[in-house]
Amino acid sequence: MAELNLSNLTEADIITKCVMPAILNAGWDNTTQIRQEVKLRDGKVIVRGKIAARRTVKSADIVLYHKPGIPLAVIEAKANKHEIGKGMQQGIEYARLLDVPFVFATNGDGFIFRDATAAEGECLEKQITLDDFPSPAELWQKFCLWKGYTQAQLPVITQDYYDDGSGKSPRYYQLQAINKTIEAVSNGQNRVLLVMATGTGKTYTAFQIIWRLWKSKNKKRILFLADRNILVDQTKNNDFQPFGTAMTKVSGRTIDPAYEIHLALYQAITGPEEDQKAFKQVAPDFFDLIVIDECHRGSASEDSAWREILDYFSSATQIGLTATPKETHEVSSTDYFGDPVYVYSLKEGIEDGFLAPYKVVRVDIDVDLQGWRPTKGQTDLNGEVIDDRIYNQKDFDRTMVIDERTELVARTITDYLKRTNPMDKTIVFCNDIDHAERMRRALVNLNPEQVKKNDKYVMKITGDDEIGKAQLDNFINPKKPYPVIATTSELMTTGVDAKTCKLVVLDQNIQSMTKFKQIIGRGTRIDERYGKLWFTILDFKKATELFADERFDGIPEKVMDTTPEDIADPESDFEEKLEEISEHDEEQVTGVDEPPAPPYQVTDTDDVGPLPEEDEKKIRKFHVNGVAVGVIAQRVQYYDADGKLVTESFKDYTRKTLLKEYASLDDFTRKWQDADRKEAIIHELEQQGIIWEVLAEEVGKDLDPFDMLCHVVYGQPPLTRKERAENVRKRNYFTKYSEAAQAVLDNLLDKYADAGVQEIESIQVLKLKPFDSMGTLPEIIKTGFGDRNGYNQALSELENEIYQLPPRSA
Repeated sequence: MAELNLSNLTEADIITKCVMPAILNAGWDNTTQIRQEVKLRDGKVIVRGKIAARRTVKSADIVLYHKPGIPLAVIEAKANKHEIGKGMQQGIEYARLLDVPFVFATNGDGFIFRDATAAEGECLEKQITLDDFPSPAELWQKFCLWKGYTQAQLPVITQDYYDDGSGKSPRYYQLQAINKTIEAVSNGQNRVLLVMATGTGKTYTAFQIIWRLWKSKNKKRILFLADRNILVDQTKNNDFQPFGTAMTKVSGRTIDPAYEIHLALYQAITGPEEDQKAFKQVAPDFFDLIVIDECHRGSASEDSAWREILDYFSSATQIGLTATPKETHEVSSTDYFGDPVYVYSLKEGIEDGFLAPYKVVRVDIDVDLQGWRPTKGQTDLNGEVIDDRIYNQKDFDRTMVIDERTELVARTITDYLKRTNPMDKTIVFCNDIDHAERMRRALVNLNPEQVKKNDKYVMKITGDDEIGKAQLDNFINPKKPYPVIATTSELMTTGVDAKTCKLVVLDQNIQSMTKFKQIIGRGTRIDERYGKLWFTILDFKKATELFADERFDGIPEKVMDTTPEDIADPESDFEEKLEEISEHDEEQVTGVDEPPAPPYQVTDTDDVGPLPEEDEKKIRKFHVNGVAVGVIAQRVQYYDADGKLVTESFKDYTRKTLLKEYASLDDFTRKWQDADRKEAIIHELEQQGIIWEVLAEEVGKDLDPFDMLCHVVYGQPPLTRKERAENVRKRNYFTKYSEAAQAVLDNLLDKYADAGVQEIESIQVLKLKPFDSMGTLPEIIKTGFGDRNGYNQALSELENEIYQLPPRSA
């Protein structure tokens, strides 16, 4: 190679003049084995108010392949002014994503070659010259030994991917999922589990796996199983279309042996009656590959009717696909399929920018948290005597219907959409079909103008409603504006690509992590053509408390507790809080303006989850109205840069509430000092939603209400009750009183320090220790203060001394 003056060359020059000649001279094919500027991630979406932007991401300078779809090595180049190994750590990260053992770092002087296949005692990283770059055959041989491939596996391992000529290729995690599955199957593994988050292309991944196994003739007859008709149709018409005439959808309970690729609903080939078991029309060894979509929904359960199909074709290789493997005492995906060969999580998808991030708005309703109890003998709207007990959040819309609660939820949804965009696609998850219908009706009544424009603005899409189900395709079609709001129970929890869904509403009791992840997945798909880069979850049933579960793997951008009033009030700071930018989001990104911009019924339910649609009529349900339903104060929560939940907003709520009444510290202290009883102010503020226990927990000090408010709202240094009591004693305030009065006041000060001002404002405190040793209540008052007025005056002066503020500097 001719001598070059490398010192002034840029990184691009180094690649062109040094790296490419070296690898081409080593025998690498520029058409099929070399790709430059390989972008592995899309860049995480950062939401700034109503502007969505992506983090900038770097690309791998060069990726070397044995053939398309089978990566071998990463090359990272830097300008010559850098040390030769400068790009190594960056290259190692790319190699991890691609699951390759070879990394080369260069500045043009040569290469640092990292060989993870090196035997024990051999050098892991070594410097080689440009002329010593290894050949494709050399790296492939090392790679095969590292992977442990046998000669029998190679025809399957090296089978081409399907290429439609459009330039579309699998993302890095899809490559890993496909290749690891092919490796497992070619190595004789008959049960394979693949876990990929909703929206990451499981069906496309499954297609490439089937294509390569089919084309290599490793598997000749394939059955693809799903439990939703729309899933089968979507698969057949989209990702599986290249199978063409070799593929059929099983119908009429007939399996046609003339086809090689069979797509079927479980329900189409089995049933409780023997004559419904169409799968028995063919021999147990007819299929040699079965792919089970959403395998967590039944196939792993030993007593499932679906499992009967898998047991019948037990000799076939069976690949389970799921976003949420199910692990309970009764059902275990891993017990049946084994540990996943590959996992790509929701968190990874969001971090990589392939899935949409989301904000959470939590709304707490008073009857949900405090409960509701009927009066004795009260009857519901159907004349049924209501069981006398306290009904709470788990009961509402399951065994107890309160019309006012339904209306409050519907009004809050409506107000939220009015503040954001009334045409944002919205899914409202309800407890059952009856709840979904009542919610539909409430939303229709609250949106008359929208419904007049199009009567499909709100639709109930549930398993029992053929008219609603017929609108499912329109709802998920980005080009179709209507329906806008879909109320559902089980039908839309999984599987359908609702790419433009911007609002997911949870008014359903959810305790299953499996179901929770599936429901969250309704909003995680990105569609930049229609401005869908993020979405919001509006939670009425504390379902998002599952974020705290260690099994949840996708931290939200923001968690905000709020009230329906704040959502409805244009003057509230709801939008500012929701759109607040965290410090760790202040990065250089390329902004994209956000314009205003599915699933059948599942079979697994939770103990307190929604009812299976066929069982609803078996549950006794009371229906009442005329119940006062309101909201309580809430907190706003954020996840910081370290993924820790930080609570900030109860202070904000308290500050906003108090400043409405008392604009300055002087106004507040004047009101406090003038009050005959501080208890009255404390109670008044409680009525406005200030919860002292929550505020005290956030402040983290043993303060009484006065100090908490001065500190949180007006920024005053906080004093504990003990510190205030000690300050009173230091001022020798008691000397103007008699010894008897001083003894009483000194003990009252101790009571204040221990229990607070409310304790000493009750006259009954004089009956407690140590006062009981001073005499009876009348005797204490007469001896120390002359009469009740004298005692009250002394107590008022004591409180003034307790709450005396230090002088403020000018």
